[in-house]
Amino acid sequence: LRDVLMVTIDGATAKDLDDAVSLERTDDGYRLGVHIADVSHYVKEGSALDKEALARGTSVYLADRVIPMLPHKLSNGICSLNEGEDRLALSCIMDIDSEGRVTGHKICETVICVDKRMTYDKVYETLCNVDADTDDYKEFEAMLQDMLKLSELIRNRRRERGSIDFDFPEAEIMLSEEGEPIEIGIRDRNPAHKLIEDFMLSANETIAEDYYWQELPFEFRVHDKPDSEKLSKLKGMIEKFGYYFKTSKDDI
Repeated sequence: LRDVLMVTIDGATAKDLDDAVSLERTDDGYRLGVHIADVSHYVKEGSALDKEALARGTSVYLADRVIPMLPHKLSNGICSLNEGEDRLALSCIMDIDSEGRVTGHKICETVICVDKRMTYDKVYETLCNVDADTDDYKEFEAMLQDMLKLSELIRNRRRERGSIDFDFPEAEIMLSEEGEPIEIGIRDRNPAHKLIEDFMLSANETIAEDYYWQELPFEFRVHDKPDSEKLSKLKGMIEKFGYYFKTSKDDI
């Protein structure tokens, strides 16, 4: 997919770019591509790298640094979807109609070449036509506007299905040069963040559904049943507003 126009959209300081997105207009709507770095090509099951990653479990994100699950040469280097570099990826390519419904899809191993490394803030400024330093985004403006329209369609359909958006403010800690916390502010979350979230959720759902219909074993990350004490507090609180729900140990 080297010739498909695609971008990464991340925070300004991000170095491990693990997902890229592409979007084309079609006769029936859109063709959305979500492209994930193919780490498994380099980290083979049972290898020393695999065992160390398993022991670490996850990358740890601190206020001013990341302790990676994989070595920087992989996470920031050959696996990172850097601008202008051929990279191996796993791609979920979805055909989506004008109502935001996924009507077809293809999951495939690909070679991609990202055309532009973008940041959330500059994408937002481009979408809002803010008079800022976004001239280098001009050739992508039409695609970004289409992405914004599609993400709104996808989000509206999700709301119709009963989705809840926990859009809480997120704290951002500013540190001094010595690493001491000096200020706590609110991290901005703009439509560019939501756009990527919507596309990732669409890819996740599409892949999960693909495996479901194939009746193949698949690993899902699910939320455990709520803590009974917290549930009891919630019940007491919402009863004051005139709402009631029944609970039992097995069925919530």
